[in-house]
Amino acid sequence: MVGMSYAAVPLYRLYCQATGLGGTTGAGRGAARIEEMEAVKERVVKVTFNADVHSSLQWNFRPQQSEIYVVPGETALAFYKAKNPTDKPIIGISTYNVVPFEAGQYFNKIQCFCFEEQRLNPQEEVDMPVFFYIDPEFAEDPKMAKVDLITLSYTFFEAKEGQHLALPGYQ
Repeated sequence: MVGMSYAAVPLYRLYCQATGLGGTTGAGRGAARIEEMEAVKERVVKVTFNADVHSSLQWNFRPQQSEIYVVPGETALAFYKAKNPTDKPIIGISTYNVVPFEAGQYFNKIQCFCFEEQRLNPQEEVDMPVFFYIDPEFAEDPKMAKVDLITLSYTFFEAKEGQHLALPGYQ
């Protein structure tokens, strides 16, 4: 029973990311979509970055910038930094979400470090990029009219080597 409650949070987040619920982002829609997008210059959105680490993971993890300003239809690049301050290798895996939740459908990540095991050797420190865009349709959605702040949040959990969690609908 303790094991199930321990796994509930990461499993719920994985489920939300697989189904698009709870503020999870969309996957980038391919190079053609990015090339065809037109920036909505009159709509500026502040994107803030949050980083959390589950108590079982002995890493330091933080965004390298607290915020950036983007316009829908333009790509943006942000970085997080992770460090393993211990004397043993540790494998971590991250989940993410977007707040407000309704904006998640317009927040598209082209490249990120989520859902991939990240092995950090003792004292190793790495930069982790997130390449993303806000879909131009964001500016046309009346429900997003008052949204001028979006927060991208990542949480790292310790992963066991070779352990794979199945995502609904994915292999």
